[in-house]
Amino acid sequence: MSETSTVTLERTSPRTARVRFSNPPVNLVIPETVVALHRIIGELDADPDIQVVTFESDLDDFYFNHFDGAASAELPQPENEGDLPVWSDAVIRLSTSSFVSIAVIRGRARGAGNELAMAADLRYASLEKAFFGQPEVGLGIVPGGGGSERLTRAIGRDRALEAILGSADYDAATAERWGWVTRALPDAELDAFVDATVSRLASFDPNAIAIAKSQVNRASLPPDADVVAAYEEFVGTLTSPGFYARAVALGALGQQHGLDIEYDMGRYIGEANASV
Repeated sequence: MSETSTVTLERTSPRTARVRFSNPPVNLVIPETVVALHRIIGELDADPDIQVVTFESDLDDFYFNHFDGAASAELPQPENEGDLPVWSDAVIRLSTSSFVSIAVIRGRARGAGNELAMAADLRYASLEKAFFGQPEVGLGIVPGGGGSERLTRAIGRDRALEAILGSADYDAATAERWGWVTRALPDAELDAFVDATVSRLASFDPNAIAIAKSQVNRASLPPDADVVAAYEEFVGTLTSPGFYARAVALGALGQQHGLDIEYDMGRYIGEANASV
């Protein structure tokens, strides 16, 4: 990756790798992030030696955050006619890859960031620092990267409806209780637990790992066509009057409150809607 990329790849051992995200100050997902992730996931999936990959953030307060709405006109397009949308292909390939993917979540995982975490095989969260949300509906748009499809399978229809329609933030304790994450651990214990899990899985037979993952996938993953349809619905809502009005209202709050709007987005979305 280039020095200016928001995403970096580190080979941590012959069988393991670490993908890190850094886009200060609040880790917004930008078009370059999507392109870089898509390329890296493809490269890792094509590497027969890679067995376990962690996806982490360089910012304690923000994991992968929501997509940068100001860059919506620059969403990456497929290189060839007939290819899947780039973001859809990235999250689908992450779930269906032969390696085990682990989201190590500190900070806020919202929108596209939560969709990336949901596409991972295992999600380990900091009990004190991790927060989750799908805020799109509160902004007049809809999730577009498998958030609705995966979250419903993970936490059930009613809780998924509450989370997606309500567009609120959820702490790690609630996320663990609902099944949104695999485990929520005290922050001081998170890294050691993940390191031990990575080492254990990397020591297992790679063929058995890949086949067992595909067996679980057959019973649990949403159809690819549903994920692609969600992306097309997301793109369609980006030009809706409802999105424009709410984006303006939220932007006005951002002018007043600065970065606090990213720390407490669920509350500010409620305030923005009250003013529309």
